[in-house]
Amino acid sequence: MESIAVVKALAALAQVSRLQLFRALVVAGEPGLTPGALSELLGVAPNTLSFHLKELLNADLISQERVGRNLIYRAQFARMNALLAYLSQNCCQGQPC
Repeated sequence: MESIAVVKALAALAQVSRLQLFRALVVAGEPGLTPGALSELLGVAPNTLSFHLKELLNADLISQERVGRNLIYRAQFARMNALLAYLSQNCCQGQPC
């Protein structure tokens, strides 16, 4: 993962509502959640939710899929794991942790 992508992802997560939103999608797993379910779960107004979803989409931390009339949002687990790997790449001074 490149440094610019890491900064973009961390900036997207550096806001309480977006972090909660991302964590909710991680917990939901592969089935994902609709905006309505996310709004209800997190107690966030739909227009505010749309703004935060857009930021996470732009950082490539979540994906969006249209299923019939619904949008389904999912955490991008590969991207999340790449971010975590980047952050912990040189931990423990190179020793196995």
